[in-house]
Amino acid sequence: MFLEPLVGHDPAWLAATAQGLGHRSYLLETRNSIGELTGQLPLVEVATPWFGRFLVSLPYINTGGIWAHTLEAAQDLLGQAVELADHQKVRYLELRHEKPLDDPRLNASRTDKVHMRLPLPDSTDKLLKQFRSELRSQIKRSQHEQFGSQASFGRQELLEPFYEVFSTNMRDLGTPVFGKRLFLSILRNFPETAEFCVVQQKGIAVAAALLIHHPTGTEVPSASSLRAYNATQCNMFLYWNLLARAVERKSPLFDFGRSSIDSGTYKFKKQWGSVPAPAHWQYYLRKGSAEAMRPDQGANAKLVKVWQKLPLWVTRLAGPAIVRGIP
Repeated sequence: MFLEPLVGHDPAWLAATAQGLGHRSYLLETRNSIGELTGQLPLVEVATPWFGRFLVSLPYINTGGIWAHTLEAAQDLLGQAVELADHQKVRYLELRHEKPLDDPRLNASRTDKVHMRLPLPDSTDKLLKQFRSELRSQIKRSQHEQFGSQASFGRQELLEPFYEVFSTNMRDLGTPVFGKRLFLSILRNFPETAEFCVVQQKGIAVAAALLIHHPTGTEVPSASSLRAYNATQCNMFLYWNLLARAVERKSPLFDFGRSSIDSGTYKFKKQWGSVPAPAHWQYYLRKGSAEAMRPDQGANAKLVKVWQKLPLWVTRLAGPAIVRGIP
């Protein structure tokens, strides 16, 4: 294959993100002379009055872009996407590739982050043995009875405690939070494979994550912990339980998500033995800059600091309407 099938090409992701964010979706295809599918490109049109329009494959998750059997099919799909981008007058087309497509129409790119992935053995005992002794000690400390940490797995019944932790952490990071509608849409579109994990201490939710289990592995699109409970190692406890759950589900791979090399999250994920894999986000840029929407750019950095100081109820009310327009 010219480009390998990615997690984002599960049809459920196109439906989940489009429905959950309230945007229009497209599924571009190529077929051969006898009607066999040779390529696909799922796209969501991210559109709001204040930020403009973007075509993204796919928002919220880290992968997407073109899947094709041949270079010819890939170029055909790109041509369809470029034509759609021009017709819809978007600012840019964003393809969240892992393998780059060499084509002059893709006139900008981002390669500043990597995917962090860990191949999994078939038992938690084997997983523990492959960790460094220091990491095993941290896992053990996180399980100390003085913290009273308990992990629960579930679906809609855990949405509220998950969202309590997630929205608080997003406010602390200075990032507008996705609405509950997105997570309900994910649960609806992944009825057998999506679940939440919530870590509680004395009845208080202190860490939480969303897991999606695929035949090729388990991914964690969202995970958070409360800073006030950092000393209890709740984040370490959370991730050990996420990994154990993936092993229980017989996942061959655990996807920690993307991180900037040598950042704090990169180092946290790397200590588990995860291996960096390239991320090539490519753009057909029509106007403006692909960097303009990044939180560390210009005035955005100041807005982050302002957002961190807002009351939590304000960020939960305003955040979903803002973030749905950010590709």
